[in-house]
Formats: sequence, C-alpha cells, structure tokens
Amino acid sequence: MVSDRPIVYVVSDSVGETAELVVKAAASQFNSGGIEIKRVPYVEDTQTIEEVISLASECSGIIAYTLVVPAMKQHLERRAAEAGVSAVDIMGPMMNQLQIRLKQTPRYEPGVVHKLDDDYFRKVEAIEFAVKYDDGRDPRGILKADVILIGVSRTSKTPLSQYLAHKRLKVANVPIVPEVEPPEELFTVPSHRCFGLRITPEKLNDIRIERLKALGLNAEANYANISRIKQELDYFNKTIDKIGCRVVDVSNKAVEESANLIYNLYQGKTYK
Repeated sequence: MVSDRPIVYVVSDSVGETAELVVKAAASQFNSGGIEIKRVPYVEDTQTIEEVISLASECSGIIAYTLVVPAMKQHLERRAAEAGVSAVDIMGPMMNQLQIRLKQTPRYEPGVVHKLDDDYFRKVEAIEFAVKYDDGRDPRGILKADVILIGVSRTSKTPLSQYLAHKRLKVANVPIVPEVEPPEELFTVPSHRCFGLRITPEKLNDIRIERLKALGLNAEANYANISRIKQELDYFNKTIDKIGCRVVDVSNKAVEESANLIYNLYQGKTYK
C-alpha cells in the first residue's frame, strides 16, 4: 500500500543522524506535504535489512543508508535491487573519493564520528546546561555560563541556546518581563558574556499572533497586543543599556544566522 506521505527508511549501523539530516535537507527543497522518516539505527544483522526492505516494498518507500561495513552494505544494495526498492547510499560516494585521494583504506568502523571523546562530552555537558538554565529557571546559571542571552518572549532564546550548546558553549537565557525584576546576577557578570536579542515590534507581533493561533488561543490576547509589545521592548532596552551588553537584532535572521553571529562575537571574531 502506497502511503500518502512518502516514507524514507533511514538505515544505519550507527545512530543514523547523518542520513536523517541529509534526507530532511533534501526534502526541504520540495513544496509538498512533507515526508515521513523512520530511522532504523544500529543495524548489525541482515535480518533487520530484510525487514526494512519488505516494509519499503509494501509502501513504495525509499531507503537512505549509511552502512560502512562492506558486507552489510552489499547485502542491502543487492536485496533492494531485487525487490525493486530505491536505496540511496548517503556516505559511500564520498568515502570512495576520499579513498582514492588519500590512498588509504577506510576503517569500516561504525559510529567513529560519535566516539565518546572529550569533545563529545563537552557538547553533551553544554546541551544539558542549556536545558537546566533555560528561560531563567535558575539565575545561578548566569554566573556559570559562557554566554547569557537576554530577550523578551519569542525572540528564539531557547533554540539559540541549543544551537550554541552544539558549539560547546554553556548558555543560560533570561526572559525580560516589565513586571519582573531581572536577576541581580545579570548585573554582576562581565558584560561581554551577555547578548541582548533585539526585535522590531511588528515582527514580534506577527510571531506572537502565530504562536497564539498554533495554541488555539485568541490572537487578540494581550500577549500579542502591539502596545504591550512596545512596553516590553522599552523595558528590554533599558535593561540591556544598564547591563551594557552587546545587542544582536534577530528580527529577520534565521536561528543559525543569529547563533553564528553571537558565536563569532563571543570568540572575538569579525562578523560580516
């Protein structure tokens, strides 16, 4: 039975994250109803491959795979071809070219990129830190953070924190609300560690209206009222002026663009 939404089975002898990201990136280029991704990680036996091929055959699905063990890869390719199932090798072509260029034989070891090295643990620690000190939950995190993000509601504080955490930075973020005094820790840490997230009232109004609609709430609530928004932004401006921190305008930037700007500023690099 063919599914209304194309199904892509991501098959990997490791986590499968790489293949899934590639599939999502490719799918984003199409104006369709989207796809359904089913990840099948840590594949170590041919029986699992047989089951996936059977499922893909029944729904006219696609298999995207990152199998580095030659025997497993060859088995999938042969059986998929026999079943008439489309199978896409995500990593093989690049490995082949590197093998030719480097004149080396690949290690054929699954999960090498996710080895539990010091860098991996630093990233995990930073991600856990961002979760623990998200949205001003514990102001003590401000004193421990590499970066403190400051902004009113819906200025992407949380996704920015997570993005920067993947760059190994410990990030705390603090919401600014006129009725609530900012934590005193904000005024004691070095100002170069703080970044104010500025946004235009009109852009914030649009974002908040869409947020209310998504929650099934009244789009005319005070939360999205333009007068209320301007009041919040005035209070935000007074707060960051008092702190003396740098400001990043997130009005028309994607999260990754804002995050890279903050990262470069934190590292003391010139951003263009």
